[in-house]
Amino acid sequence: MSSTDGPGPERQSLIDIAVESWRFARLFSRVVSKLDAGAQARYESQLRWYLKRLEENLQASGLRVVNIEGQPFDPGIAATAINAADFGPEDTLYVDQMVEPIIMSPAGLLRSGTVLLRKVQP
Repeated sequence: MSSTDGPGPERQSLIDIAVESWRFARLFSRVVSKLDAGAQARYESQLRWYLKRLEENLQASGLRVVNIEGQPFDPGIAATAINAADFGPEDTLYVDQMVEPIIMSPAGLLRSGTVLLRKVQP
């Protein structure tokens, strides 16, 4: 595979690990939110440290995880909306939840994300 065809196998493996780590961190955060306050603080601190290290190591490899939760939805964003068919063309939408993050490099998009949308209530 040439460099214009996409990432090589090593970089693709790193991208896959980044996506799975992001998913696991979100799950871990939801589990931690159900703990008592003392345990929450300790585990949240460990999660922040892990995410910081993940970000540093991805940056060293020229990768960046992009989360667009809470931002207005535009059909041109680098993410597929799972529930886009649930809304009409006149609806104003925003990204309610990222299911998979967007992965970018300095050269551009490496992997598009997956999102769930929500209608902006007037």
